[in-house]
Amino acid sequence: MEACNCIEPQWPADELLMKYQYISDFFIALAYFSIPLELIYFVKKSAVFPYRWVLVQFGAFIVLCGATHLINLWTFNMHSRTVAIVMTTAKVLTAVVSCATALMLVHIIPDLLSVKTRELFLKNKAAELDREMGLIRTQEETGRHVRMLTHEIRSTLDRHTILKTTLVELGRTLALEECALWMPTRTGLELQLSYTLHQQNPVGYTVPIHLPVVNQVFSSNCAVKISPNSPVARLRQLAGKHIPGEVVAVRVPLLHLSNFQINDWPELSTKRYALMVLMLPSDSARQWHVHELELVEVVADQVAVALSHAAILEESMRARDLLMEQNIALDLASREAETAIRARNDFLAVMNHEMRTPMHAIIALSSLLQETDLTPEQRLMVETILKSSNLLATLINDVLDLSRLEDGSLQLDIATFNLHSIFREVHNMIKPVASIKRLSVALNIAADLPVYAIGDEKRLMQIILNVVGNAVKFSKEGSISITAYVAKSESLRDFRAPDFFPVQSDNHFYLRVQVKDSGSGINPQDIPNLFTKFTQTQTLASQNSGGSGLGLAICKRFVNLMEGHIWIESEGLGKGCTATFIVKLGFPERSNESKQPFAPKLQANHVQTNFPGLKVLVMDDNGVSRSVTKGLLVHLGCDVTTVSSIDEFLHVISQEHKVVFMDVCMPGIDGYELAVRIHERFTKRHERPVLVALTGSIDKMTKENCMRVGMDGVILKPVSVDKMRSVLSELLEHRVLFEAM
Repeated sequence: MEACNCIEPQWPADELLMKYQYISDFFIALAYFSIPLELIYFVKKSAVFPYRWVLVQFGAFIVLCGATHLINLWTFNMHSRTVAIVMTTAKVLTAVVSCATALMLVHIIPDLLSVKTRELFLKNKAAELDREMGLIRTQEETGRHVRMLTHEIRSTLDRHTILKTTLVELGRTLALEECALWMPTRTGLELQLSYTLHQQNPVGYTVPIHLPVVNQVFSSNCAVKISPNSPVARLRQLAGKHIPGEVVAVRVPLLHLSNFQINDWPELSTKRYALMVLMLPSDSARQWHVHELELVEVVADQVAVALSHAAILEESMRARDLLMEQNIALDLASREAETAIRARNDFLAVMNHEMRTPMHAIIALSSLLQETDLTPEQRLMVETILKSSNLLATLINDVLDLSRLEDGSLQLDIATFNLHSIFREVHNMIKPVASIKRLSVALNIAADLPVYAIGDEKRLMQIILNVVGNAVKFSKEGSISITAYVAKSESLRDFRAPDFFPVQSDNHFYLRVQVKDSGSGINPQDIPNLFTKFTQTQTLASQNSGGSGLGLAICKRFVNLMEGHIWIESEGLGKGCTATFIVKLGFPERSNESKQPFAPKLQANHVQTNFPGLKVLVMDDNGVSRSVTKGLLVHLGCDVTTVSSIDEFLHVISQEHKVVFMDVCMPGIDGYELAVRIHERFTKRHERPVLVALTGSIDKMTKENCMRVGMDGVILKPVSVDKMRSVLSELLEHRVLFEAM
């Protein structure tokens, strides 16, 4: 028995077992108390944990377990050794597991918290995405409705159709019970019920525009909920105890041109609005949603744009109709003006031809009579007739020139001419007239003035003659000086002509002509009137001079055509006048200076006086003109044959005739075709007679047509003896003579 007791295991003593149990209960209680604290911290940090009561219950259970073990510290009793060993072992293991669990929760809870945080973030994001998707779907739905409504509204540009379509489409899309549009009256003080969805209310009903509810809607850019009992919302009859649905109102801008501000343009009129009222069905729990209000606002804006387009279209249609009426009136006025111009031109052409024919007879016969033996009194009478006839011929030319200047048909005849010869010729023409009034005329031509120039010789000579003629006309005694020189750049600009902008060039120069007289002078305030047609100033009227007629008015037009300027200066009555004009002329080409493309005029001492035996054929349908021309030629010794028709002309003409004068403007006779037939008959130049057109037409087309058919010259009626003598001399020497038109 003692040997057996020696090999039994050595178990702890009872006191030691009790100590182990005591320590184990302490650690179990500590672990149990720490775990709830950790769970409380976790629950506090995890705001989204859905089962907090479970954790509270679990924590209470653990606390109670811990308290039980803690109480066991004071309730230890002695047990059997086996029971004590089992309890000690169980408590030690429980203490180890409890402490390990508590320590493990310290590390696990932060991870659980982060997971919960991410879970909360994801849930919030998911909720936000759901809201955004719902908003997107709402916006898409709203956009679809807007596009549909916009398409329907703007499918037409008729104002009434736009508004009616708007109400119908809004009522169908939003399931409205009623929809109405209030439009401002012309006075702007009231709103008139103009359109309704179901037309249950009398259109034309008005309410004051200054109602508080109206001001509230007009002052807001958004749709506004208004009371169903407001005056603009009383559009339906509610029987019994029906509960009215919600009502919203929105303003519709009525855009006009003044609403589109451009820079600092002032606003011509105040902005005006229409009022759109929309009502939900009665006795329904339906309310207005945000996307529905947005839809209403967008549609109101689209209606405003569509109405503006319709207004612009209506205005453009009215403008188009007005423009069409104006175009019709302008076209009618244009046709009437063209008819009047053609009638005037036809009248002038006829009068020109018919007036020049008797003038031709008067001047020709007077010049023939002048070369006969006359008494001094008779010679004075004949000279007076000639001067008056020449003055009348000049007046006819001026009237025709002015007419062509006014309708813009007059063109300058640009050619190379002898500039010095023009001044000498004017001087020779004016000198005899001036000598009668005992006036001295001095001509000063600058040394640097080119001998030849390019321009309109006839118009330039007409300007000089008019200006010098006026100086002689209004001077009773004293002297007249004519100065011509090239204008320098510093003397071109003149403060009296702000629109005159001369440009210097190597291809042209500016001719400055100054005519100074010691005549009666003129008041400075009357000078601007001198260039007006048929103006007679008070000064000229007092002198019984007859005014300036057409001369200066035409001179100003001619000077303007030559890109120049003309003006008159005078210090007052009795102090004379100075007339100055500047015109633009071209330099002839160097290679052509030695060979001028024109026949120079013969001097008086080189003109042949008689042409004995010269056979001349004259064709003219007017018997008086035919006889006068024959008389001029016979006086110069010519052998003259006259005919009045083409057949007679073709029968008579032969190689013996050296010169042929024909009127190319005879009625019913084509003188140009006759000239072509003469060229066909006489193919050799030395056999063909010199063809000269004797005409009263002074237009440029006549000269061009004559040159086109091969005629050798154009002479304008009337013709005097001296002119016919010069014409024949030049024709026989050069076989060409074209007077300037």
